[in-house]
Amino acid sequence: MNDARHIRGRIVAPSHVIDDGVVSVEGERVVAVRSAAEWAARRPDSELPAHVGTVLPGLVDVHNHGGAGNRFDTTDVAEAAAAAEYHRSLGTTTVLAGIVTASPRDMVAQVAALRELAADEIIGGIHAEGPFLAGIRCGAQDPRYLRDPDPELTRRLLAAADGQLRVMTIAPELPGFEKVAELLAGHGVTVSLGHSDATYATFRDALWPNGMAASVTHLGNGMPPLHHRAAGPVAAAVAAAAKGQATVELIGDGVHVDSGFGAMVFAAAPERVALITDAMQAAGMPDGVYRLGPQEVFVNGGVARVASGSIAGGTAHLLQCVGWAVRECGVSLADAVRAATLTPASAAGLRDVGDLRAGAYADLIVVDEALRLRRVLYRGSWLS
Repeated sequence: MNDARHIRGRIVAPSHVIDDGVVSVEGERVVAVRSAAEWAARRPDSELPAHVGTVLPGLVDVHNHGGAGNRFDTTDVAEAAAAAEYHRSLGTTTVLAGIVTASPRDMVAQVAALRELAADEIIGGIHAEGPFLAGIRCGAQDPRYLRDPDPELTRRLLAAADGQLRVMTIAPELPGFEKVAELLAGHGVTVSLGHSDATYATFRDALWPNGMAASVTHLGNGMPPLHHRAAGPVAAAVAAAAKGQATVELIGDGVHVDSGFGAMVFAAAPERVALITDAMQAAGMPDGVYRLGPQEVFVNGGVARVASGSIAGGTAHLLQCVGWAVRECGVSLADAVRAATLTPASAAGLRDVGDLRAGAYADLIVVDEALRLRRVLYRGSWLS
């Protein structure tokens, strides 16, 4: 597997499912994806590469707060880069750096620091989760810093990001939501609804095509549960996703949502599910005390919680979430892979990642039949 120019295996990607195929790479880009038979016919004097296993696109996590003891909600560029490197080593070749609710000064400073990493393509961009969230559904967000949607603060964040803010989570029932949503959308930022106590109608009307939002943040978490006499945000989100009008994030770590819930969501809208980790500093680390934003997080048995008892992000990596979808939710590998690659990439406006096709970045992973990671190719080079 030292030759990264032609990688042969069972290819499972959004644009190709080939039992025996070859991904051809030149420099940082994929130049072709063909069946092994077609590759051999075009190269009659070349020996077929060895079959390496199952080949998937590099995974794309659009909701991630850190890992390996490092945080994205920081002004320490080296720390944030280390968090990205940790997830890349486990197959997530593109990650959005997530920040959480904090003081306006801290959030603007964090965005400005992360902008450098995004410009250098160490991260795929920034996801601001807060501070325009509903207090009653704040979860692990620090309630001291929650506020109604504020165009001025939004402009400060946009200016600090300099085009690298990809997603922002907002509660649609808060006063001022429409103005801020329009401002974000006008700057190419995906508006994602979350940490919300909205009614079904309010949540529905904030989603495209009637509203400006195109995504839903960690469906089922940070919102009232689905009930047959009070359908709420969950039903509005799933209905919109089934119509192709929204993408719904799903934390596939086996902690945040039940596998039956995951099965339901995939059945309703398999091409509109974005698997995420919501990983935080404790991902890949032993139980102990960590931080998420301004708050302490206590990890026990791999489950992270703040003092209130609310779950405070995840400790998994994205390939584990793919395995959860396949094994626990009964989802096909192709649908699970799409949910961890092209769907989140498209939702966040990320180009040239999330698929194996000519012209895309040569980001891919090799796994075995049990979805255990064998190797990671990033921008055309194998990671050690």
